[in-house]
Amino acid sequence: MVQCSDIGYIEGDDMDKERESKEIVSAVRDRYGSVARQFESGAGGGCCSPASTCCGGGSASLIQVEALYQTDDVQQLPAEVTGISLGCGDPVTLAELQPGQTVLDLGSGGGIDCFLAARQVGAEGRVIGVDMTAEMIDLARANAQKMGLSNVEFRLGEIEHLPVVDQSVDVILSNCVINLSPDKAQVFREAFRVLRPGGKLAVSDIVTRAEFPEDVRRDLESWASCVAGAWVDREYVAAIEAAGFERVGIEEQALDEAMAAAVTATSSEHGSIPAPAEAQALVYSARVTAFKPT
Repeated sequence: MVQCSDIGYIEGDDMDKERESKEIVSAVRDRYGSVARQFESGAGGGCCSPASTCCGGGSASLIQVEALYQTDDVQQLPAEVTGISLGCGDPVTLAELQPGQTVLDLGSGGGIDCFLAARQVGAEGRVIGVDMTAEMIDLARANAQKMGLSNVEFRLGEIEHLPVVDQSVDVILSNCVINLSPDKAQVFREAFRVLRPGGKLAVSDIVTRAEFPEDVRRDLESWASCVAGAWVDREYVAAIEAAGFERVGIEEQALDEAMAAAVTATSSEHGSIPAPAEAQALVYSARVTAFKPT
């Protein structure tokens, strides 16, 4: 099993960008595959241990999940779902879903946002979760079967290359996942491609007010922990607009003490990750919305 401490450090100032991207993807996949395996084995859903957290989640209790989400529907979800919530916000409420819509979740993990969305779009609606980690897909499918949900499906794939046809989705959700991608601009281009005209993007994600130091951004452990890959907020918005979206909005949600501790828990000998108080000043959970032109 790959643990957080096994994830290495990217060395060299002139590294090949393609190799760097592959190493980041591999580190992220290993991290979240490990999370899923730990949860299935009964060890909890944390990134490194049952007591740790990642992106505000980890071995989240129902109380922690209820604090994160603004809908009472979360109380109806089983512990197998709420126990592996790894998000940093509530994109489902942000999306303002309507019955009959088709919803896509980028980086669906154990499926919590998909299951909440499925309740809101109803039997006539449809929810698709895409995740690049086979273990997470297996876990989410098992959860869907246990809950008897027929309007949810999970597909193995990368959010930079979505296994979804053009203009087939009404709303796209994502919860603390896009920051993990080494090619965020491509993620937004893919989101634009699969959305129908007038479709909505609703994202909760970690962003920063200023760029992390180079040593942090080159640390694979920090990437996989939702830290090093976080973009400066203005660059995040600019990439969404460059993909073709309009009416891009970003709303700040300050990190609480627990989430700030999670952001700084990945400090290594290579990194210069700030202390929790500094993290709360530098990093925040953003509520981002955007629309595809009609």
